[in-house]
Amino acid sequence: MLYTRLTGTGSYLPGTPVSNDDLAARGIDSNDEWIVSRTGIRSRFLATPGTTASELGLVAAQRALEMAGVAASDIDLIIVATSTPDFIFPSTACLIQGRLGSSKGAAAFDVQAVCSGFVYALGIAEKFIRSGSHSKALVIGAEVFSRILDWNDRGTCVLFGDGAGAVVLEAAEEPGILATAMHADGSQNDILNVPGQVCGGQVTGDPFLRMDGQAVFKFAVRVLAEVAEEVCVEAGIPANAVDWLIPHQANIRIMDATAKKLGVDRDRVIITVDRHGNTSAASVPLALDEAVRDGRIRRGQRVLLEGVGGGFTWGAALLEF
Repeated sequence: MLYTRLTGTGSYLPGTPVSNDDLAARGIDSNDEWIVSRTGIRSRFLATPGTTASELGLVAAQRALEMAGVAASDIDLIIVATSTPDFIFPSTACLIQGRLGSSKGAAAFDVQAVCSGFVYALGIAEKFIRSGSHSKALVIGAEVFSRILDWNDRGTCVLFGDGAGAVVLEAAEEPGILATAMHADGSQNDILNVPGQVCGGQVTGDPFLRMDGQAVFKFAVRVLAEVAEEVCVEAGIPANAVDWLIPHQANIRIMDATAKKLGVDRDRVIITVDRHGNTSAASVPLALDEAVRDGRIRRGQRVLLEGVGGGFTWGAALLEF
């Protein structure tokens, strides 16, 4: 039987950290105490104008390939999770494929599930590999959310940052990814969205991110605990027995509430939201790469990844690193 193992991680954050005080100095109607007390965010990284998701994703991908010891030419599947693609088309995955110099016959496509995107992409890639159709996959979460923020809306603009994270997956004879799950509830599409589009050369609707914070909080806390339990039951492992929990880095209060429901101590939760903000589909692979490279996550440990985002979408993956 074929299984899927994670063999490399990589990430990239553009520029230098932008603190809450930096935002206030730019004219944002907020302050460090207000932001930290409500979100746990102290800083984030913001790409310079013109920087694209494919540029960030390319660097993260190269670093993941280097760790895995895999040549770009050996990759036969590239999936990019993003809500801020470079273009309407071609896909960001195809753009990264072209710049990597990877196999010209490899499948490449984007997944749009907002902050759940990376977990969705991971689950999809895992199923491709287990089917036997592909053997080496590059899964990337890359976002430039700063370009869809209304900088006059302090309730949203202080929350998000830019960045990218990536992993290499390979076919293996021993289990690596133990269980995955993906869900959506389209009836909740209005609590987090960017309700705009390009039509006839003009922007129609609202091109900025809009969010009902309280509704998102309640929904996220409920479904994150449920989907974590779902994958743990499938793998036959109690949720409180995982070595590390990496939830979507949206808000420290959501993360704390989820960990408490699962019985996971906070010192086993990987937290980057204080320094990265919410990087949407990039948040989970960014946190994963940091914890792998600083030695907290070690081979043989069980790691629970989970995401929740607009749509509304949510998902999880349990893996043995």
